[in-house]
Amino acid sequence: MRKYSVLLCVLITTIFLLIATFLYPGGSILDKNSVGFTWSKNFFSNLFLPKALNGSDNPSRIWAFIGMVFHSIGYGIFFMHTARKIPHKHTKLVLKSVGIANMVFTFLIATPLHDLMVTISSTLTMLGLFYITVFILRTKLHWLKFFCIASMLLFYLTLFLYGAGDWGLLAVMQKVTFICFMLLVLAIEYFTKSEDFQQKSRTAYQ
Repeated sequence: MRKYSVLLCVLITTIFLLIATFLYPGGSILDKNSVGFTWSKNFFSNLFLPKALNGSDNPSRIWAFIGMVFHSIGYGIFFMHTARKIPHKHTKLVLKSVGIANMVFTFLIATPLHDLMVTISSTLTMLGLFYITVFILRTKLHWLKFFCIASMLLFYLTLFLYGAGDWGLLAVMQKVTFICFMLLVLAIEYFTKSEDFQQKSRTAYQ
């Protein structure tokens, strides 16, 4: 069961968030009168509101909260599992710290502290992903090197749009980044092993 813990968390997160999107009454930043959850206009954060943006009670909230719990746990476990594969003490410490801290900060995105928690969680996630990417680049997993770099660039673009307040494009990019990072997590979790990081890492750090 431990082997599939990250996959289970990702699947449960996806199921609960999808249910939440189907139950969301309506309203978005761009159109308060819209009906339902529109993937190109709504943000996941809309699902956590006590009342939808159109003023209706929001029955999607509890489903989104549960999804967020598993989301934060899954990514926390992922960083700690990856830390065990990399033979470098400093990196192990960083990834374990990111994993534990992000379990808290990622879940708090679903609270009124949303904006601050997005900043903290995104910073920690990018830090962890940067460390992992550095070690992935030392392996022979060439397809994963490209995936890591592309994911980081996509993440940076999404954060830029968030800072610039481009809500229209950001609503789309949020979903793209979410799916991309979810697939990257699964790829690193299940298609890498300790041996992939051993040979060149020993040369660099012994």
